[in-house]
Amino acid sequence: MSTELSDLIRKLSEIYDADSKDTFVTVYLSKKTGEKYINQRENSCLKLLDKDEQQNFESTLEMVKKALKQSTSHYLAIFASSKHHLLEVYPLPIELHDSFVVDSSPYIRPLARIQDEFESYTLVLVNTHQAKIYSVSLGEFTQEKRLSKDIMNKHKKGGWSQPRFQRLRKGAIHEFFTEVVEYLEKHADNHLVLAGPGTAKKQFFDMLPQHLQKKVIDTLDVDIDDEQELFEMSSDAMEDYETKQGVQAVDRLKQEILKDGLAVYGLEETLQAAQNGQVDTLIIQKDYKLKGCLCEHCQLVKAGPIKDCPLCGGPTTEADVVEEIIEFALRTNAQIEFTDAEALHELGHIGALLRFKL
Repeated sequence: MSTELSDLIRKLSEIYDADSKDTFVTVYLSKKTGEKYINQRENSCLKLLDKDEQQNFESTLEMVKKALKQSTSHYLAIFASSKHHLLEVYPLPIELHDSFVVDSSPYIRPLARIQDEFESYTLVLVNTHQAKIYSVSLGEFTQEKRLSKDIMNKHKKGGWSQPRFQRLRKGAIHEFFTEVVEYLEKHADNHLVLAGPGTAKKQFFDMLPQHLQKKVIDTLDVDIDDEQELFEMSSDAMEDYETKQGVQAVDRLKQEILKDGLAVYGLEETLQAAQNGQVDTLIIQKDYKLKGCLCEHCQLVKAGPIKDCPLCGGPTTEADVVEEIIEFALRTNAQIEFTDAEALHELGHIGALLRFKL
């Protein structure tokens, strides 16, 4: 997981304006269509805003347009508010559907989904005398370390005996693998993918301490010099792992429900648990959205249209209830798991594994 992205999502989840419903502008777009798309949405939104809101909106858009021009990234997420002196620009690893949201808080659901689907990992390409170690974050591969050692590969006649030669070679390989392990002890991410030709990667895996072995999600058979195949195969392995993680999360949810354990499901119970800070892992069906309303004053969220807040009597605004649940959960450092698992559909599209019960 990218620490920078995680910190940004947590920061944005804690921001909202209790006095105004249209303070923040969130934009997900590509540089290619960006300016044209923003201009279209600007004209549409201006007609719907009050005069007091228009001034903040126009000055906020100036910030967004300037950030768009200055950025060199192809795909961007921009979060801005002139009133709150907020400007966050984040380069995206993939192209998302263009969106332009004006609301009382930054719109973070697409960013949270990217965080879930592009977890960081360490990729180790190894044989008996070479190791290339890559850091993979949000789909970008960066070579962090290259290690090598001269290892005797052939036994010369008239020299050492064959058994002695094999002992020396085995000792040299062990010494080299130890050096690689020591590096990983200090720098490995939460997930590891091992790759390489032949049996060397298996020998290397057996040398890893148990806590590093538990981080290995897959081992791949690939030539030491074929980086393109390496990147493609490791990306596929991580995608498969993420899919399995979603299925396993739903399975754990079902098990907890069956034994009346630490779990809730369905919109109302999940929303309440998120507001109470109970959620450890929030599990959401991909693309599930539900319109509802939000009272900015007391942060009451309800499905369906309600004109006046039943708690404080103040006016409510239209809201994506699932987005609000995500924000509540992230404020208490909950994990977010997006999944296509069919079983979650039967449980109301959303649920949560809990830290505790009230």
